[in-house]
Amino acid sequence: MKKCLTILVLMASSLLATTSYGQGSTDYGTGIKLDLNPEKTKYIRVITWNQTWFRASQLNPGTTVGGEPAKSNFDISGRRLRMLAYSQVSKRYMILAHFGINNQTFINGGGSGSTGTGGYGNGKKPQMFFHDFWNEYHLILPTKENKNSSLSVGAGLHYFMGISRMTMASTLNFLTVDSPIFSWATIDNADQFARQYGFFAKGKLNKLEYRFGLNKPFNTSLAPANVTDGVKAVAVDNNGTSKWAKTGYVEYQFLDSESNLLPFKVGTYLGTKRVFNIGAGFYSQPEGTRSSVNGTVTKHNVNLMSVDAFLDMPIGKKEKNTAITVYSGFFKYNFGPNYLRNIGIMNIGAIDPNYTGTDKLLAGAGNAQPMIGTGKIFYTQVGLLLPKATDKPKMRVQPFMAYTSKNFDALSKTVSNFDTGINWLIDGHHAKITTQYSLRPGLTAAGVSKKYGEFIAQLQIYL
Repeated sequence: MKKCLTILVLMASSLLATTSYGQGSTDYGTGIKLDLNPEKTKYIRVITWNQTWFRASQLNPGTTVGGEPAKSNFDISGRRLRMLAYSQVSKRYMILAHFGINNQTFINGGGSGSTGTGGYGNGKKPQMFFHDFWNEYHLILPTKENKNSSLSVGAGLHYFMGISRMTMASTLNFLTVDSPIFSWATIDNADQFARQYGFFAKGKLNKLEYRFGLNKPFNTSLAPANVTDGVKAVAVDNNGTSKWAKTGYVEYQFLDSESNLLPFKVGTYLGTKRVFNIGAGFYSQPEGTRSSVNGTVTKHNVNLMSVDAFLDMPIGKKEKNTAITVYSGFFKYNFGPNYLRNIGIMNIGAIDPNYTGTDKLLAGAGNAQPMIGTGKIFYTQVGLLLPKATDKPKMRVQPFMAYTSKNFDALSKTVSNFDTGINWLIDGHHAKITTQYSLRPGLTAAGVSKKYGEFIAQLQIYL
C-alpha cells in the first residue's frame, strides 16, 4: 500500500511540474461553438471531457481480484469519457445530447458480454450510451425589465431529478474528486445513470429557481427475500410496471443568480461568483420497492427528500482571488423497511468463497460500502482556494475536506466517510489534477466497524 501511494505521488508531482496558468482559462473563450447565423443566436455548442483515475486502495477482507486473494489494489482506470452537445435552434427551442462511457477498469466495465481473454475480454470495449437526450421549449423568456424570470418545459431522458443540488451536480467542476454517490439515490436501478425518461419544467422567478419532473422510472424486478419476522423484512427494488415518479427542487439564490440553461449544478466557482443558496427537494414514486413476510409480498412507496445550502464566494483582497466553498445537506430517505444498497465505485473485487476470516464485511468485496438506504444522511464539504502567490499566471491550489454520516435502519450503528484532498488547478477546471485520500466505513455481521483507505489521483481535461 505504501509503495503504491509513493508511486502515485511521484506521478502526480511530475505532472504538476508542467508550466501552468492561473485560475480560469485565458484561451478557452466560448469553447467549441459553431454559430449558425450572423447574429449568433443560433448555434451548436460541444463540450468534451476525460477523467482518468490512478488508485491505491485497501480492499475489504475476503476479496479476490482476477481470482486471486487480494488485500490491496493499484490501478489506472477511466472514470468518465464523455461528450455533450446542445443546439439553440431558435430563441425558444433547444435540443441536447450527452453520451459517453464510465467506469472502465482493467478487469470490468467492458461492453455487454465481454469476459475472459481476447478481443472482447474482461473490461474491454465498453458500450457508449446516452446519458441525456431531451428537447426543450422556452415558454417565458427573460426581458429587459425582468432578467430573472423564465419558464421552460421539455421531455426526454433528462437529469432534472430533484432531491438536492448534489443530485444534479455537474461532473466537470466537483470540489472533491467525485460525487458522494448517495445523492444519486436511484442510480442505475430505477434510472439510467441518474437519469429518467419524463417531462420537466424549469425556470426562475426573481431570486427563486425551480425545477420539477414527472418521470417514468425504469423497471426493476429484484425478488424480495422472504422472512418470517416482519421486523426483519427487507425492501428491494421491484416496481412492476412502475408508477410515475414526481420530483422537484426549489432554491432561493440570495446573491448572484446562477445559470439554469443546463441542469448541471456547479461544485465550485473558484472565486468567480458570489453565491449563497438554500434549497429543498424531493423524489416520490408509488410502489417502488417490495418486501416479503411469510410469503405475503408488500409494496412500498419511495419517498426521498433533502434540504441543503451552498456558499461560494471570494474572500479577502480582490487581487489575491482567495475563495471559500461550502456545501451541506440533510437527506431523509424512505425506500421501505431495511432497504440498503452497497456500492463501490469501479469495484474490481469479488467475494472469495474460501475466505474463513471473521472480519468479512456486510458490504461485500472490493471497495464496496453501505451507500444508499432507508434512513438519514448528513453530508458537508468545504474548500479554500488559496491566494495567488504573485500577479503572474500560476497554478492555483484548493485544499478541501468532506464528511458523511449515514444512519441507515438496516445497520446496527451509524457509519461515516471522511475525505480530504487538494485540487491542483492548472487551468481552472479545464485542466486540473485532484489528489484525495478517503476513509470508507466497513461493518461486520457482529457489529464491528473499521475504516478502509483509498488514495485517488484524478487527471481531468475538459474543453
